Amino acid sequence: MKKTIFLTFFSTSVLLTSCVSSKVYKDLEGRHARLQEENSQLAADHSLLQEKNRINEEELSTLRARYEQETAEKERLQRELATTKEALEKLKKSYDALEANSSSALAENSKRNRELLAELDKKEKSLSEERARLEKLQKDLAARSKRVDELESVIAAKDAKMNALKNAISKALVNFEGKGLTVEQREGKVYVSMENKLLFSSGSWAVGPEGKKAVQQLASVLAENPDIAVLIEGHTDNVPYNGSGQLTDNWDLSTKRATAIVHLLKENPRIDPQNLTAAGRGEYAPVASNETAEGKAKNRRIEVILTPKLDEIEKLLQEME
Repeated sequence: MKKTIFLTFFSTSVLLTSCVSSKVYKDLEGRHARLQEENSQLAADHSLLQEKNRINEEELSTLRARYEQETAEKERLQRELATTKEALEKLKKSYDALEANSSSALAENSKRNRELLAELDKKEKSLSEERARLEKLQKDLAARSKRVDELESVIAAKDAKMNALKNAISKALVNFEGKGLTVEQREGKVYVSMENKLLFSSGSWAVGPEGKKAVQQLASVLAENPDIAVLIEGHTDNVPYNGSGQLTDNWDLSTKRATAIVHLLKENPRIDPQNLTAAGRGEYAPVASNETAEGKAKNRRIEVILTPKLDEIEKLLQEME
């Protein structure tokens, strides 16, 4: 029985490979390269957003330190002002006591009083300037703190939304647990992995009835989240594709399978096609060893990667620059 299936698969694959032109392969290969670049750019953007948030938090810490320094300086000037006022009061008392003394002593006291008054005026002016600088620093600190709070709130909301999306998908696909389907959240994204045994027959990119049902239920959840970018990646094991007809290798097969999932998702009219991207990765991104049958089965899969759009976060970061 197994030999018969293998011979059927081999003859079908040989027939499929001969039908694909070099141009189609190159187009698919170029598209895959662009998608890899976009995926790398998304990862770089995510890292850049985290770095900018870290820099803003450092700037906020610096502003708080400056605020504390300026507050300490204000308190020092106030103490000096109090000391100067106290000295002035003592001089006034001395002036009253020496009023009956000689004109030279009176003139000296008068000069000293004028000097003290000038010094007092200078210190009051310095204190006023320091108070103005402190008020400006407080306003800048409050504005920066508010933007940091807003940014943290947006990031937290995005994380909460992705967690809710993961839970909604897990709930919608609960009937497919144990059938080669997993849903997990990591690095701010949701990954839905479906092994080929749920979706495709060997060497085929036509989605079977059970697989269609799973994809349609996934589509019903994605339709409720129009601000999520959806990347569909096709993966194979490392067994060379020996078929014929429209395909030449595993890369072609993985791309065809990813595109088949995209077409199924597009059947839901509430899903924006602009949010969908298909990519074939062949055998070059395994999640398990290809040395065992179980590992190969895990590697033959479709991964649906859901990423939140970061327009609001980017806007806040631009305002903070």
